[in-house]
Amino acid sequence: MFGIVWLKTKNGPKVQRVFIPNEKTRAKKLIHAEFVDSNPKSCDDILELGERIQRFLKGEPIKFELDIVSLEICSTFQRRVLSAEYEIPRGWISTYGGISKNLGIPNGARAVGRSLSRNPFPIIIPCHRAIRSNGELGGFQGGLKMKRALLGNEGVVISDEGKVLNAKIYH
Repeated sequence: MFGIVWLKTKNGPKVQRVFIPNEKTRAKKLIHAEFVDSNPKSCDDILELGERIQRFLKGEPIKFELDIVSLEICSTFQRRVLSAEYEIPRGWISTYGGISKNLGIPNGARAVGRSLSRNPFPIIIPCHRAIRSNGELGGFQGGLKMKRALLGNEGVVISDEGKVLNAKIYH
């Protein structure tokens, strides 16, 4: 189960973080570690977003809008990385190096990887679509099993050794 931390604003709710569980830690524990004073309230917009995320996790082709997330909490560099990642269509992948070159930073693959590892909005900004240049999956907040499943839902074939076999490259 995932969790969404959001703030009420005059323009409606703004997502501060999406927490997805990993192999070791449940989303609820991750939320309480970072947002100690959070409480389990929701609103219609967040409930709808949660339902859309659930459908996405089950394999439906959902495209999320960015107007509900608080991109301003990210650094300028991270916003650039997240915007480039957001552009990658369903069923396509990019490499960390490909994204950095697209951003005009030819040796920035590690910086891109770090930014994506700290993506506050996984699923909404589909950071699972970035892989290593050698075809290996790389990391993912929800763990490699979840990354493999998400890419598989999008038609990306991955070998038993964890290498992408048939993907269309975006950047």
